[in-house]
Amino acid sequence: MVRIAVSVFGLATLAMLLPTTYALEPTSALIMLAGIYYGAQYGGSTTAILVNLPGESSSVVTCLDGYQMARQGHAGAALGIAAIGSFIAGCFSTVLVAGFAPPLVELAFKFGPAEYFSLMVLGLIGAVVLASGSLIKAIAMILLGLLLGLVGTDVNSGVARYSFDIPELSDGIGFVGVAMGVFGFAEIIANLEQREHREVFTDKVHGLLPNRQQFKDAAPAIVRGTLLGSILGILPGGGALLASFASYTLEKKITRNAKPPFGQGNIRGVAGPESANNAGAQTSFIPMLTLGIPGNAVMALMIGALMIQGIAPGPQVMNEKPQLFWGLIASMWVGNLMLVILNLPLIGIWIKLLTVPYRFLFPAITLFCCIGVYTLNNNTFDVYLTALFAVIGYVFYKLSCEAAPLLLGFILGPMMEENLRRAMLLSRGDPTTFFTRPLSLGLLLGALALVLIVTLPAIKSKREEAFQEAE
Repeated sequence: MVRIAVSVFGLATLAMLLPTTYALEPTSALIMLAGIYYGAQYGGSTTAILVNLPGESSSVVTCLDGYQMARQGHAGAALGIAAIGSFIAGCFSTVLVAGFAPPLVELAFKFGPAEYFSLMVLGLIGAVVLASGSLIKAIAMILLGLLLGLVGTDVNSGVARYSFDIPELSDGIGFVGVAMGVFGFAEIIANLEQREHREVFTDKVHGLLPNRQQFKDAAPAIVRGTLLGSILGILPGGGALLASFASYTLEKKITRNAKPPFGQGNIRGVAGPESANNAGAQTSFIPMLTLGIPGNAVMALMIGALMIQGIAPGPQVMNEKPQLFWGLIASMWVGNLMLVILNLPLIGIWIKLLTVPYRFLFPAITLFCCIGVYTLNNNTFDVYLTALFAVIGYVFYKLSCEAAPLLLGFILGPMMEENLRRAMLLSRGDPTTFFTRPLSLGLLLGALALVLIVTLPAIKSKREEAFQEAE
């Protein structure tokens, strides 16, 4: 078994590189972060197949069959089908983003403050339901994130809240410090606990294209994974992780009497999840680009990058900065092609990198991250704050508390408060405004339905079973 807690390298990399976006143009910054995100979906399969260590949390299930294929001498076929499935899913989901985003933007313009508040409630409830591990812990993390988002000066009254007379907190807690500490530095500390010995199958990587029978077996799984991932990626709290787990479960249900069995080197167990996680990764951009609502922790980081650039996320971005939206779409096409070109021919280089001891990497990573945090405001307080959140993130890791809901609460907290106040001002203090507007009522009913569904004993057991492979 593998553990999700040690496999969020893509998210950690995004958090570490956030400071570098400060000096970039908004389009370039978003393209860079997006490339890292869906690039990590490709690269995560390499370590999952060759080392049994998922480079991304969504690659956890790839370890189950991919690593066994490598042990049986089929590492090349596993890597090849993962790249092919990822490329097909990436291209399909890019079409969906380009086609469905503009109509959703038009719908978003019909949203008022009440609808936005209700939508954010639905997003947070979705993050709780779809978070791995304990529901109670996920709720606690979201509440903590909401509380952290309240730190700073109240916009309406000008009163300092939870700043403890510290001048640096008067504008609130820095997003980069929280993200880099909880995901970046905490991940470094956690990885120092892992064993250095890695069994890398360097001598068994040959024939990077699957044979005819392997491709015949994998093709339906690629199609199913692409469609399933594209749908699940749009949902609040969804994304690549949920898509890959759902795809693996679907393949096990559909394929009866599989030979070899799942978990013992079945190529469908690689093709389906790898296609699904890439499709889910890219369609998760849809709610972020159209509504300004992060569906998962990575999209929260994307919104943070936009805020660093002084851009308010929401439907107005597509109209006011079309080069940002269409530049990102174009980069997805180019990025998917480049990742295939880089991933397979250069597999020998990636194998060599896997053998570099981690104890040589983490000091350099830590140094550059501290420099990046300091240069944001030229203030050592930001470095100390990041160190504090690194300790907090490590404590979360030891307690098996998923940190992603905290980041979602931290990002959505101020936005929820703003829209709640605006809605109450427009309704002159009447709270029924959230229930008398059809769109707002529908979103709140959707959130309530999620809560009721997840509390059902059958659904609760299925949810625990879905994430059992990652523990």
